[in-house]
Amino acid sequence: MSWLWSFMHLLLLFLLLLQVPTCKSSSICNLFDNWCKEYGKTYTSEQVKQQRLKVFEENYEYVTQHNRMANSSYTLSLNAFADITNNEFKAKYLGLSLSKSDPVIRLNSTEGQNLVKESDVPSSLDWRKEGAVTGVKDQGSCGACWSFSATGAIEGINKIVTGSLVSLSEQELIDCDKSYNDGCGGGLMDYAYEFVIKNKGLDTEEDYPYQGRDRSCNKDKMKRHVVTIDSYADIPEKNEKKLQQAVTTQPISVGICGSGTSFQLYSGGIFTGPCSTSLDHAVLIVGYDSKDGKDYWIVKNSWGKYWGMNGYMHILRNSGNEEGVCGINMLASYPIKTSPNPPPSPSPEPVRCNIFTYCSSGETCCCAKRFLGICFKWKCCGAESAICCKDHIHCCPHDYPICDTTRNLCLKHIGNTTVVKQFGKL
Repeated sequence: MSWLWSFMHLLLLFLLLLQVPTCKSSSICNLFDNWCKEYGKTYTSEQVKQQRLKVFEENYEYVTQHNRMANSSYTLSLNAFADITNNEFKAKYLGLSLSKSDPVIRLNSTEGQNLVKESDVPSSLDWRKEGAVTGVKDQGSCGACWSFSATGAIEGINKIVTGSLVSLSEQELIDCDKSYNDGCGGGLMDYAYEFVIKNKGLDTEEDYPYQGRDRSCNKDKMKRHVVTIDSYADIPEKNEKKLQQAVTTQPISVGICGSGTSFQLYSGGIFTGPCSTSLDHAVLIVGYDSKDGKDYWIVKNSWGKYWGMNGYMHILRNSGNEEGVCGINMLASYPIKTSPNPPPSPSPEPVRCNIFTYCSSGETCCCAKRFLGICFKWKCCGAESAICCKDHIHCCPHDYPICDTTRNLCLKHIGNTTVVKQFGKL
């Protein structure tokens, strides 16, 4: 029997070894653990964690190999996308949809009007310095890059015309613009401009906040026409001079190919590719400049501040390719605004909890004390459309809908990954 016990002991040891992290080196394991802490990443099981670690190692090797290239004008890093494969990245974080009917709607616009004359184009420009660009936003795993590109362009021209910088609602476009666009399933900026024109305006980000998923259209908020546009224009494809004239006039929406691994892991410098010109992502050009003899576009992305240079990218300009690096010269458009915005809507009314209790607009009523199914005490959660936790003490933002009362955390699942945020108190 002793040989049987010895065999069982060896088998148990073998099975335990299978569960041990399979890093190529302990330094990679430590790097991955620190990366998980930095980006708040947790996984549903040890098996999933090991799968993500393997992908992380592959991306680490890709980043290291690229950054060793002495002649490269840009660098890569282990950013927030370092634990997903390029195929996973392409499936989640893009969203520009070009349909067969696209040429029809682009011909309906007025081509290239109101542009600065070519002789008046300055050598460099940054609309951020003019206060015409809102903070970097994060589309998450919703493929609605088109809505962020469109709102960015409308925010810019609204600031230029009215002097007021207002962050606008991508969620309204995702939920309500359904004639051509498909919310998180993809869309196109021209269609978004068509929607804003027909709807006679767009609501603010504050009033109709981003939720990162398709939801039913809020018809009441769709009627709040805070910022309007009058028309829009398309820049002829493969015409970089016209594109520069347009950027000199205002921030410009463009389509690009953003699906390459180098694009995914970009961290700084002037991006030169490799990338195709098959457009699958939408961004906003907010300026241009030159460095060390290389001209570049200043591009605002919608993948949060932890990608690129605090959410921005420099892409090579005047590359000699008429399509532009990543096809940036192929699908550029911008909204036109000449009319003032409508007068402000009346102040929103308080949120009613019961006959005697109200919360301020933008807050959520949560029951703090319940007996026999009747709430005897209400408290206000400082977030709109929040999730009231069952402990009657905490609440979670609508985009982190899972209450973990054991660890005092709000959670949301993105694929096999769980992202966390601290509780809010009632």
